[in-house]
Amino acid sequence: MKKSIVMLNVLLVLMITLSACATTAAPEPTNPPVMVPTDTPPTAVPTEEIIQTLIVVTDDLGVEIVLAEPAQKIISITPSLTEILFSVGAGDRLIGRDSNSMYPEEAAAAVDLGGMWEGIPVEDILAMEPDLILAGEIFAAEAIQGLRDLGLVVYWQKNPADFEGLFGNIMDIAVLTGTENVAGEVINSLTDRVSELDDKLASVDDIPLVFYELDASDPANPYTPGAGTFISFIISRAKGLNLGDSLEGEWVQVSSEELLAQNPDTILLADYLYGITPEIVAERAGWSEIKAVVDGEIYPFDPFVLSVPGPRLVDGFEQVAEILHPEVFDN
Repeated sequence: MKKSIVMLNVLLVLMITLSACATTAAPEPTNPPVMVPTDTPPTAVPTEEIIQTLIVVTDDLGVEIVLAEPAQKIISITPSLTEILFSVGAGDRLIGRDSNSMYPEEAAAAVDLGGMWEGIPVEDILAMEPDLILAGEIFAAEAIQGLRDLGLVVYWQKNPADFEGLFGNIMDIAVLTGTENVAGEVINSLTDRVSELDDKLASVDDIPLVFYELDASDPANPYTPGAGTFISFIISRAKGLNLGDSLEGEWVQVSSEELLAQNPDTILLADYLYGITPEIVAERAGWSEIKAVVDGEIYPFDPFVLSVPGPRLVDGFEQVAEILHPEVFDN
C-alpha cells in the first residue's frame, strides 16, 4: 500500500512538471525596427573652436608685455605716450594721465594724477584698476619694477633718436591697443611729410650753427640738448648744426664764454613760454656780440613739438627747417 502511494506521488509530481512545461509558451518572434526616411537627413552640429591670440610686445627695458586682448583702461604718465595713444585712435581709453599730458585737448578728460615730481601715485593708480600703464624713459627702471611688483602691467618706452624710432614707438602702442591699421595710416602720412621736406632741403648747402635754449634759469649758463638727442637729430635733419653736439652729455649747460666762442648763427628759444624773449637774450652780458643776436636771428619756439617726442616731432622738423631755410619754402 505504501509502495502504491509512493508511486502515485511520483506520478503526480511528474504530471505537474510536464504540465508546467507545456503551459510555458515559446517567445513570439519580433520584427526588427524599420528606419523611416525623413525629408531632411540628420547633420552633425559643428562646434566652434575658439582660438585666443595673445598680444605680446617687448618694451625698451626688454620686458615682455602680454595682454589677452587690446588694452581698454589705460593710464599714461608720459606726455609723448599720451599723444601717441590719441594719434592711433585709442585716446578714448585713457582713464588717467600725468599733469603734463595736455595734448591733445581731449586728454584733459582723463583723471589728472599729478606731475609725478614727488613720485608715482601708486595707490591712486591701483584704485583705478588699469589694464595697461604707459611710461616713458623719464622714469627709472626701479620705479617701473615697483609697479610691476604690485601686479600692474607697465609698458616702458625710451625716447626716439630718429624718425624710424618714432614710427616704431607709434606701432608698439598700436599693437597694445589693437589699432595697427590706424597707426599704419598715421605713419604713412608722417613719412610722406618727412620725404617731401627732405626733397626740398636736398639742395641746401648752407648749414647754420644753432643754439637751442631749453632753460635759462641761470642766464649765464643755459641748458641745451647735446648729441644723440631727438632735438639734435631734428636740427641736423633740417640742415642745421646743433651747438650742443660739441659738448658732453645729452642735456647740458653751456657757459656764455663758450657761446661767444662758438658764435651761433641762429638761436631758438624753447623757454619763451617762461618769459624769455629775444630782447632779454640780447641784454645778457656779452651776448650782444653773438652773430644770431646781431643779425636778429632769435626765434621763440614751441618747446612741446620737440621736447615731447611724439608724432609732433614732424611738425617740429617742418618748423625748424622753415626758420633755418625759409628760401626753400618760397617756391
